[in-house]
Amino acid sequence: MKKTLGFAVLVGALLSSSWACAETAKIAVAANFTKTIEAVGQAFEKETGHQVKFSFGPTGKLYAQIKNGAPFDAFFGADERRPKKTIEDGIGVADSYFVYAQGQIVLYSANLPVAEQPIEVLKAAQFNHLAVANPKTAPYGERAVAYLKSKGLYDGLKSKLVNGESIAHAFQYVATKNAEIGFVAMSQVVDPQSPVYQKGQYWVVPQADYQPINQGAIVTRRGEQNEAVKAFMKFIKSPQAIKIIKQFGYNVS
Repeated sequence: MKKTLGFAVLVGALLSSSWACAETAKIAVAANFTKTIEAVGQAFEKETGHQVKFSFGPTGKLYAQIKNGAPFDAFFGADERRPKKTIEDGIGVADSYFVYAQGQIVLYSANLPVAEQPIEVLKAAQFNHLAVANPKTAPYGERAVAYLKSKGLYDGLKSKLVNGESIAHAFQYVATKNAEIGFVAMSQVVDPQSPVYQKGQYWVVPQADYQPINQGAIVTRRGEQNEAVKAFMKFIKSPQAIKIIKQFGYNVS
């Protein structure tokens, strides 16, 4: 009985010691990656005992917050430019930078035949509102507008554009049918928990028609010594995390 009790005490002490070493990481994440990184985060916490707290928003806005001293340990952007800019600003750890995913743009509508006739639908413009993320702050919006301009469609549609602050807000417009059509992230329509999953139609914009959306991540100077951040950046490159990322409609090189 004493041996059993002693063993239990030893195991308890080891577990307590392990959990005592657990830390929390505060990470700024581009809005398009919300559901994906939450799923990765759950797997990470279960695997390591560390905790992650995410804050979501447009990449441009998150970058501005970090530059102005917001207490984030890492930054997952929707492009490469803003995470790399933190290195230039002296607030990002240069050798921590990597591309964690490549986003894909889709044209979605609950009622219009965008899967079969995307260009025809855009040219006809028989709708009141076309949702896009704000091209000034959100890479998905910038790429969508650039695509429309490259195809000579922008001038005929600009009066119908409604800008969401982020790709999440643009998606809300089409999900609630306040916009009949919109350029959103593929991850938002293939997620089984999405309100539009298997509803309506979507068309994947050919990647050859817009600059790749390489989404970059970086550790900030604030999080450089945070063990939870170190562990999370390693975990998100693991086969387990990559499988989750791909399931949500992203490419991973």
